[in-house]
Amino acid sequence: MSLIMGKMKSFWKDEGGLGTLEMILIIAVLIAVVLVFRKEIVEVVKSLISTAGKKSQEVFD
Repeated sequence: MSLIMGKMKSFWKDEGGLGTLEMILIIAVLIAVVLVFRKEIVEVVKSLISTAGKKSQEVFD
């Protein structure tokens, strides 16, 4: 019986899987943020691409 209790305690204290769980939670939060602010992110990216295009055109002119 003490062997079973010892195994259960060691299993409970094992933190090996926490890294994976933390990564999954971080990815889920990032996906949620992207979904919530999707329109704003698209506008910022379009603005950056437009600015980069204008600046690169200035170099060639």
